[in-house]
Amino acid sequence: MADEKNQSSVSTAEALGANTVRITFQPENITVEYEHGKLPYKDHGRPESILDIALNNNLFLDHACGGNCACTTCHVHVLKGKELLNEIEDDEADRLDMAADLQLNSRLGCQAVIEKPGEVVVSIPAWNRNYVSEGH
Repeated sequence: MADEKNQSSVSTAEALGANTVRITFQPENITVEYEHGKLPYKDHGRPESILDIALNNNLFLDHACGGNCACTTCHVHVLKGKELLNEIEDDEADRLDMAADLQLNSRLGCQAVIEKPGEVVVSIPAWNRNYVSEGH
C-alpha cells in the first residue's frame, strides 16, 4: 500500500513537470496550471497569490479591498498544498481573526503566495459562494 502511495506521488509530480503549479478551486472544481515564477501580475494581492492566480484565469474571488489585506472577502480554506505557500504574516493573521467561517487552514487569497511548484487545492467558503451566486 505504501508503494502505491509513493508511486502515485511520483506520478503526480512527474505529470506536473518540475516547475508547474496546479491549483484547484473548490467547490467549482476548476483547475488551472501555470509555470511557477512566470505568472503575469494582475495588480491585486501579492504576485502569484491565490487571488492573483484566480484573476489571471478569469475566476471570481471577491476582493473588496483590492487585495491589500484590509478585508476578509478573499478568504479561502487551503485543503491541500499548505507547505507550498508562504508563511502567514502578522497582518494577515490579525485580519483573519475577523473572518467568517475561520478554520485552521484559512488564508487570505491576496496574501497566500505559492512559493513552490506542486499541487494546491483551495475552497471558497460557503458565505462567499452564496454572495457570488446572488450576482452581487
